[in-house]
Amino acid sequence: MKQKKNYKKLVQKNIKFKKNTFKQPKLFYLIFSIEIWERFGYYGLQSIFVIYLVKILGLSESSSITLFSSFNALVCGFVSIGGWLGDKILGTKRVIILGTIVLITGYSIIACSEHKIYSVYLGMATIAIGSGLFKANPSALLSTCYNKEDPKLDSAFTMYYMAINIGSFISMLFTPWIAIRYGWNIAFSLSVIGMIITLLNFISFYNIMKKYGSKPDFIKLKLNTLLAVISGIILLIPLSCWLLYHQNIARIFLILITIIIFTILIYETIKLYGISRKRMLAALIMMLEAIVFFVLYNQTPTSLNFFAIHNVETKLFGIYFEPEQYQALNPLWIIIMSPILAKFYNKTGNRFPIPFKFAVGMAFCSMSFLILSLGIKLTNDSNIVSIYWLILSYALQSIGELMISGLGMSMIAKLVPRRLTGFVMGAWFLTTATSAIIAGFVANLSVIPNNLNDPKISLILYSQVFMKIGIYSGIISIFMLLFARKVIQLLKTKKLNNQYTK
Repeated sequence: MKQKKNYKKLVQKNIKFKKNTFKQPKLFYLIFSIEIWERFGYYGLQSIFVIYLVKILGLSESSSITLFSSFNALVCGFVSIGGWLGDKILGTKRVIILGTIVLITGYSIIACSEHKIYSVYLGMATIAIGSGLFKANPSALLSTCYNKEDPKLDSAFTMYYMAINIGSFISMLFTPWIAIRYGWNIAFSLSVIGMIITLLNFISFYNIMKKYGSKPDFIKLKLNTLLAVISGIILLIPLSCWLLYHQNIARIFLILITIIIFTILIYETIKLYGISRKRMLAALIMMLEAIVFFVLYNQTPTSLNFFAIHNVETKLFGIYFEPEQYQALNPLWIIIMSPILAKFYNKTGNRFPIPFKFAVGMAFCSMSFLILSLGIKLTNDSNIVSIYWLILSYALQSIGELMISGLGMSMIAKLVPRRLTGFVMGAWFLTTATSAIIAGFVANLSVIPNNLNDPKISLILYSQVFMKIGIYSGIISIFMLLFARKVIQLLKTKKLNNQYTK
């Protein structure tokens, strides 16, 4: 018993850091500053890409949604590989740098594509791999700053989630406006600039991260290992490009990756014992629950985006907005609601556990679509929906997002052993990949038939689809709420398990 107490004190001493006035470690601010620009680049592309495929490359709405869903699935499918490389091979910090360089390359290819379809596909494939390398590792690196038993961990990751959404908000607000007025290539170039800033920022303040990282970060890098990883990336780019051309095979490929990753996770869970095994099992259950949320979340660049184009008014407070700019409402609400929820989490502590937060978050997401359906029914003869219904919908969805996606990283940091954090972070994003494929099918239910520009017909179609999404997700939220107590039973312990830091 005494030995365990001494071990706990040692762990707490190792993770102790000097706090600034906002009570976060310096590494927190470095990581969210690089995430801001990475999110700026990715969501700037996302905000205009589906429309670009329709207006410039001549794809139908249905084809553009399907292609973007496949691209998004590849992005998230590769995240587990990035997490594994960070945990086991190169180290989190080195993989972040490598992923940033690959992303700069991918965005540059699209920006210089001159609207040639093969160049766009090549750029998409490169971005998918670069994002896969990058995504899991900043949050895995950040998790090494915090004590797993700290009840304030939820609020820390909520604030982190808010910080990275600043980049999303800025890019989603300005990229569509720039694309319309100055050209698509200029708009895509903003993503390149964002990633260059990310790279320079990360390298400039590298000293702040000396004490943090995964095990390989503290081992001298072997040249052969680095060359093998780079060779693998080079081989994956044409393979990914081919998968984007053959999307049915891409879906099979994704299913295989999902099966392999979750088989590894189950194997790692079986290897654990005691409370560590129970916590890992709880993490896996909540990852499966999150799939439903990500299906709803992935409607933003697809069905919700086209809904805004076809049937939502374009003026707010007398100011004209491009319909694509309304996607910025999501990160705007994230920025507004994050400090409120963080304060609430600090007050409630462990009295409002994550399984209940997931269930309540799903209920908010359900209401966000039901509200839109109600707004459509109250539309006048113009068949144009008031922007305020969309604003309210995004507000509800964003609260749900903070309670599920925003806390997903916190959940993993709390429940997963240190040696698996990056890999499981990658598996968390794999749930997004699975959801992206399902989301593509859901979004295609609301696709307007070609050469049909009647807003009345599109309004009826959106009303039916949004109502179904709201009802089905509402039923799922009820089941999640009822099942939450079972998941909480897996988490009840006050003991510090040695495997957390292994």
